[in-house]
Amino acid sequence: MHDFKDKELGKAVPHGVYDIGSDQGWVTVGVDHDTAQFAVNSIRAWWEHLGQPRYPNATRLQITADCGGSNGNRTRLWKVELQKLADETELDIAVCHFPPGTSKWNRIEHRLFSFITMNWRGKPLVSVETIINLISATTNRNGLEVYARLDPASYPDKIKITDAELNAVNLRGNKFHPEWNYTIKPKS
Repeated sequence: MHDFKDKELGKAVPHGVYDIGSDQGWVTVGVDHDTAQFAVNSIRAWWEHLGQPRYPNATRLQITADCGGSNGNRTRLWKVELQKLADETELDIAVCHFPPGTSKWNRIEHRLFSFITMNWRGKPLVSVETIINLISATTNRNGLEVYARLDPASYPDKIKITDAELNAVNLRGNKFHPEWNYTIKPKS
């Protein structure tokens, strides 16, 4: 998250998707809270703009995520929002969370965000537009392509998910650490 010095400019909240197979990144830059709704909407935007056209016959989406924050393994709203995405796309959504304290193992850190950081090093991040333009201009010698877009929506924080709402998620835990590894299947 990046808060601007000028408080009227608000903040910029990046959430990324990295497609290992195509060496392409998608970064949604929000202006509100880093919530599970925002994180899933970033995945949804990637799927609509890049994923579905690239993988039209896909039946499953594999996500690796940290164990904390907006896409954490204990975040109830994350699972409820993923259920909505699974229902919309009719994809099984398999999630593997990195164990606590190991988020730097995630390839998105080394293959996407590290290059974004190098690209905007030394440049003043004075506006959301500047951030989006710098992210979009990120590349590397291996052909990394990065797409970025603004998400101006509001995402309220502290949304409470009831036990009934969580139990309605069609979630199947894997045999190995089901608290970190699970699949959410469409309800249809």
